[in-house]
Amino acid sequence: MHDKPRKSKELLVLQSLHPRMNLSLEEKQHFENLEKGYQGEITFYHQLKEYPFKHQLILYDLLLISNKTEFQVDSLLVRKNKIYLLEIKNFEGDFYIQQDKWYVASNGKEIRNPLLQLKRSEFLLQHLLQQWGYNVSIEPYIIFINPEFTLYQAPLHQPFIFRSQLNRFFKKLQASDLATTQKEKALTAKLVANHREHSSNERLPQYEYEQLEKGMVCSCCSGMLTYLNYKMTLCKKCGRQENLEAALMRNVREFHLLFPERKITLNAIYDWCKIISSKKTVRRILKNNLTLIPRKKYSYYLWKK
Repeated sequence: MHDKPRKSKELLVLQSLHPRMNLSLEEKQHFENLEKGYQGEITFYHQLKEYPFKHQLILYDLLLISNKTEFQVDSLLVRKNKIYLLEIKNFEGDFYIQQDKWYVASNGKEIRNPLLQLKRSEFLLQHLLQQWGYNVSIEPYIIFINPEFTLYQAPLHQPFIFRSQLNRFFKKLQASDLATTQKEKALTAKLVANHREHSSNERLPQYEYEQLEKGMVCSCCSGMLTYLNYKMTLCKKCGRQENLEAALMRNVREFHLLFPERKITLNAIYDWCKIISSKKTVRRILKNNLTLIPRKKYSYYLWKK
């Protein structure tokens, strides 16, 4: 757990809703920002994996509470007597700083200063560590992961790591990869144990089952799948073929994500996935992957433990 970046519930829900309903412009923008942020974290994760560390403890996507305040951490590198707090930004294009304010160069639009977010996270993390009795120094950085990002008028000696500096940063970490002790391992376990699954700041659209388009969504392009034969489906948008059982179960998980209060029944999934004409096929796939709770006409399925 937390050994690689994960999609937030917010992003998963928006990904599921996007092909099934019309999102507002604001909701689409929020969805695109979340997707871009996640892609940036994944890019950072894969680049860091190229520099194996023997002792460093690495955590991703922590949601913590400190001083009754919620804060998100993209990545933590826990080392002996030090923690690297890394905020990953996937900004693209030209930006500039003027009097501590950040602007988009193309239109002069002001954006939120990411340094303020970094300082806030550092303060709250330090407070939490002290509360737990840990005296650990924190070294914070903003990682600008996108190679198409340029920041004009950036002051020197700021905690910025640009894409062109990333390999040097990783080599520096690798060169000082000291053995961690039980103390660092216990701290890492405590951080994971205090992670919160759901944010109180989630911004989810209002939606009802009846308003959503039914069918099976392609995992590649978010187009709608068509039934090809008893084993395969086809996406008319991108041409990708997918195993019928895998596609149906992926859409069952989507159904459960969007409507956790609804039971997974044969009729519910038959209606949700739409394109399979045979209930016998749907029943077979559900039986293969889930546990049937027999209740005559009220039978339903649960996830296998």
